[in-house]
Amino acid sequence: MKDNRRTFIKKAALGTTGITLGASSFAFSAKSYNSILGANDRINMCVIGTRGQGFGHLKRWASMAESENVHVKTICDVDENLWAERVTAVEEIQGKKPGTEVDMRKVFDDKDIHAVSIATPNHWHALATIWAVQAGKDVYVEKPCSHNVFEGRKMIDAARKYNRVVQVGFQNRSIENVRKAMQFLHNGGIGDVYMAKGLCYKPRDSFGIAANSEPPQGFHYDLWLGPAPMRPYNEKKSHYNWHWHWDTGNGDIGNQGPHQFDVARWGMNKNEHPVKVSSSGGYYKYTKEQCSQETANTQTAVLEYADGKILQFEVRGLSTGGEAPMGIKIGNLFYGTEGWMEVDGGNWKTYMGPNNEPGPSSESQGEATDQVVDYLAAPGGGGHYSNFIAAVRSGNKSDLTCDIEEGYHSTVLPLLSNISYRLGRNLEFDGKKEKFVKDAEADKMLSREYRKPYVVENNV
Repeated sequence: MKDNRRTFIKKAALGTTGITLGASSFAFSAKSYNSILGANDRINMCVIGTRGQGFGHLKRWASMAESENVHVKTICDVDENLWAERVTAVEEIQGKKPGTEVDMRKVFDDKDIHAVSIATPNHWHALATIWAVQAGKDVYVEKPCSHNVFEGRKMIDAARKYNRVVQVGFQNRSIENVRKAMQFLHNGGIGDVYMAKGLCYKPRDSFGIAANSEPPQGFHYDLWLGPAPMRPYNEKKSHYNWHWHWDTGNGDIGNQGPHQFDVARWGMNKNEHPVKVSSSGGYYKYTKEQCSQETANTQTAVLEYADGKILQFEVRGLSTGGEAPMGIKIGNLFYGTEGWMEVDGGNWKTYMGPNNEPGPSSESQGEATDQVVDYLAAPGGGGHYSNFIAAVRSGNKSDLTCDIEEGYHSTVLPLLSNISYRLGRNLEFDGKKEKFVKDAEADKMLSREYRKPYVVENNV
């Protein structure tokens, strides 16, 4: 049995259907620093947005100071109240105190900064990335890569025009066990995959309501709003709660959801947009007097591809059980003509035939992976962050496990789903034109009205 497993893994690793690894406002030298960076040269980083996930970015990059010669030179955040704790934490980790900045445009003017890590609210992801690559910086940007479809395409255009490396924070792309699961699917392990499902079951209480007020001292609210419309400051619509308001966030389907949308699309081996989109749901249990949330806390989406294959997604924001034998709440299910697979983080199991007999799994394959680690592991060898650094050093976007174009295709899925949900009807999408079919109302929601000077231009 062990020899059979080893033979299968070797075949999966070598299979031909395997994973593919794949003039601005900021003056910068035409000569890329990638052409002169050696393997031992320091890479100076700036993290833009340092609450929550951004604080994690700071710690991660700072921890790479000794192992990979990465240095956090600057912390950029519009809330100065965060600076002291962040500066102290970074200094303790990397042994050198970083600088601070409130306006990312000054970061982009700093020619000593080679790359930026963007963990702002969603509505800033695209413009920050575009400005950064125009200034000659490589970029690690959190998921979803954009707040709307139009600006995501502009991110790709800018990355290609200025020849910059842009990694999207879909960390599953650099997890070895997830990569093995995808390899198994792509090599026909459960037959032809005809349907995938993403799960986002994260119960959340009401975050309450509050009256409009003045922003706290040290919080640069205009800069925080950036591309979003001007509105009165409200503490229930700013830090973290921005996720649940359409001007700044995309709900849980566009918060946790993009990770599982990405794995679903990856497992289905779809490098195209769906042609049909349907989504429904609502905000249940809490009233407007209890919470100002605009996005759904319960939502389903069904996206159909040109060949009729289906990607489903489900958000459950109230009390719920998990799915499948593993009781998955955040993960994926794949259905093929010969069996099915459940994926929960880096753990995966398959069930074969009409009797659901246990098939290969992450555990059963563990003994036979030595010969294929180099093939399945991402360049850099230390996860998603190290993969980005490896690509920065090489200057080669094909070294990234989640290049901006890959991240964009996965980001579009929750964005299209939300448009269907908000309009309350099914939609048809033309993937080549990246427009809806004869639907001007839906097309308007592919972009937004940008607040000057925070504008994503058509010509980047």
